[in-house]
Amino acid sequence: MSMESLSILPQITITRSFVSEKTRTRTPFKRTPPKFLELPRGPSESKYLFRRKLCLSNGNGEIRRIPHVLGDRDGVIIVDHGSRRKESNLMLNDFVAMFREKTGYPIVEPAHMELAEPSIRDAFVSCVQQGADRVIVSPFFLFPGRHWHQDIPSLAAEAAKEHPDVSYIVTAPLGLHDLLVDVVNDRIKHCLNHVAGDADECAACAGTSKCRLY
Repeated sequence: MSMESLSILPQITITRSFVSEKTRTRTPFKRTPPKFLELPRGPSESKYLFRRKLCLSNGNGEIRRIPHVLGDRDGVIIVDHGSRRKESNLMLNDFVAMFREKTGYPIVEPAHMELAEPSIRDAFVSCVQQGADRVIVSPFFLFPGRHWHQDIPSLAAEAAKEHPDVSYIVTAPLGLHDLLVDVVNDRIKHCLNHVAGDADECAACAGTSKCRLY
């Protein structure tokens, strides 16, 4: 006959009893559970995946994930395709300034995948020089095409080789996000208002005279 009893909080107590024909033994022992449990990392996981942690909830004993948040030593790179048109490249700088101001993240750098500077490598170096030990490469692209699947990860990996102590991740593109519906709808309404003479050109097409009926 065997019997086991388990108590989770505030400590784990396991008592086992074993009965044989000759003797009866009781072996109690106690162990305080660790606050955090590290999940093992397989050999196929690359270094730019965040380390995964679990914590024991003090509410109902359930195991749940700790959300990852950006800190002072995280660098963010907003990377677009890049253009031969100077005005288009400068708009990325404006967006990065808006992003930095609204989020409060201290290290945010622009980068162009090709055709213009700064490159992903340049932005990576700038983040590290400002104290980043983790870099988040965020593609300013709508959908996961070849640039997201191949080009940007390849360029990010090449840039990271020079900084072996810095981890990084390439995040998802904008994709099918609910807020993009509002953005597209706002653009449509603004352009129609401009054509009707009720609004100025927006920053995207200012000075181009492209926003008109044909």
